[in-house]
Amino acid sequence: MYDLIIRNGTIVDGSGLPAYQADVAVRGDRVARIGRIAETGAKEIDAAGKVVSPGFIDPHTHFDAQLLWDGYAKPALTHGVTTIIPGNCSLSLAPLKADHRMRLVGMFNQIEEMPYKAFREGVVWDWETFAEYITRIRKGLAINVAPLVGHSVIRLWVMNEAATERTATDEEIAEMQSVLRECLDAGALGMSTSYVDMDEKLQPVPSRYADAREVEAMAEVLGDYGRMLQIVPEFYDPDLTIARLDQLAKLSVKYSIPTTFSPLFVNNDNVDAVEKVMARVDEQFARGARVWPQVQTRPIDISFCFAIPSLLFMRFPGWYHVMRFGSIDDIKAAFSDKANRKKLIEEAKDYNDLWPTLLLRLAKTDANQKYVGKTLAEIAKMRGTTPVEAMIDISLEEDLDAHFLAANMGHNDNEKVSNLLKHPRVHIGASDGGAHILSFSTYGDTGYLFGHFVRDLKKMRLEDAVKKITSDTAAIWGIPERGRLEPGYVADITIFDPETVDRGAEKFVQDVPGDGSRYVRDSHGVDAVIVSGGIAWSSQGGYQEKDTRGAVLPGEKEHQPELVAAE
Repeated sequence: MYDLIIRNGTIVDGSGLPAYQADVAVRGDRVARIGRIAETGAKEIDAAGKVVSPGFIDPHTHFDAQLLWDGYAKPALTHGVTTIIPGNCSLSLAPLKADHRMRLVGMFNQIEEMPYKAFREGVVWDWETFAEYITRIRKGLAINVAPLVGHSVIRLWVMNEAATERTATDEEIAEMQSVLRECLDAGALGMSTSYVDMDEKLQPVPSRYADAREVEAMAEVLGDYGRMLQIVPEFYDPDLTIARLDQLAKLSVKYSIPTTFSPLFVNNDNVDAVEKVMARVDEQFARGARVWPQVQTRPIDISFCFAIPSLLFMRFPGWYHVMRFGSIDDIKAAFSDKANRKKLIEEAKDYNDLWPTLLLRLAKTDANQKYVGKTLAEIAKMRGTTPVEAMIDISLEEDLDAHFLAANMGHNDNEKVSNLLKHPRVHIGASDGGAHILSFSTYGDTGYLFGHFVRDLKKMRLEDAVKKITSDTAAIWGIPERGRLEPGYVADITIFDPETVDRGAEKFVQDVPGDGSRYVRDSHGVDAVIVSGGIAWSSQGGYQEKDTRGAVLPGEKEHQPELVAAE
């Protein structure tokens, strides 16, 4: 008897080859057989009319903290994601000395917009080393985790406060190499670094103080293990992005490592820039380098309220400074003071095309409910004022808890985006899952891929889209025995309806430790998600605690990737 049989499904196996009809039998944590199966299973799923595919792999997430209180990485699992890669953008939660904890929390708050209160009330700090962190997150794990180690925390571990003051000495670089080896031995999939991010004091993060000599030393260690180097380049400048791309290509060839950079957006005003970047990507691949640009599927939407610093206002120093460093009372005072308010409005004039288009998406008071769902242009007309002043006034009336939405700000030209997603050297990812919880929902990118680009627009074949987020991702990152639906491979499986698969509307939920809130999206059309042979979630039964079988990968045996089973 098999442990699980999925019957009558349309098999899209991750190879890119045409779909076909068959049953899938699972024994233990492995796919045992694919074909017409007469035997019975301890559990059976009828997948008639549904696609049966490998589980999706999300290569750019920040679930590092959420995994400490939620081993399902909700709601990523419900969207068919069976493996996540946290620790991007130079930030991971280990290795981390006790004295540096709040320093790192500040970086997560600034860069990934994770609230302080969630760390205070949702995290029990019972680890320091990377190995100890891996042991900690294994408990109750229902999704596979392939974590990166952050360059910034390695620098902080070795150099303490000097990590944000200077370049490293030869001795410090050697120690960093040793720490990186320990992390890779403990299960890190690679290392991430950043050339753009700032900490909570708006100072460069530690990784930005590293010189080329230090980065190459770390790449040398990654080469010993064949592991990934992920970077955030100066994405706002195509020439600087190309320079970083060339740097990655050199390291990739010299040390035989895969590299990836993100984000890469295509907007109406940067088409030529993206074409230049992709032309250089093609050139470097032709030379034997592996430099994978990561591209997200969804348009750029940003929500904000003035009670919390928003990256949308980074371009407005006066606004952002008071949001970043002021208390609620300070911000309200700045908005109420006539002279300061005049300065803020003047500063905002450079983007006068933006403000009228913003939507009021959430208000608490009864008096302002009539404005919810309307643009600031409409609200300003109703109130006899300007859009910017309407935004300020409503925020004051709502005690800064009015939420606004800047929708479709970019990456929304279907032809340009689909051409980029289909490019053979583009890596679909960059979801940012687990981060920016009050700015945008980082869930549903896979549903948007299948619902929008495959089904509605017919810009991609279903088989090609599945391949992009399963076997391609597994191959790029060196994740063994995953990403394909074939006998002997780990049974990470997603079952979905190609006619209804999609992402739901953004909704505001209160499920973050410390009474915190976030924006999420429900999945549409995903029937069941199987992780290592166990049903982790189904549309009928919800999350299945008894079948939690997530894993941390790769493992540590002789530097070779190996499944490490969750406790």
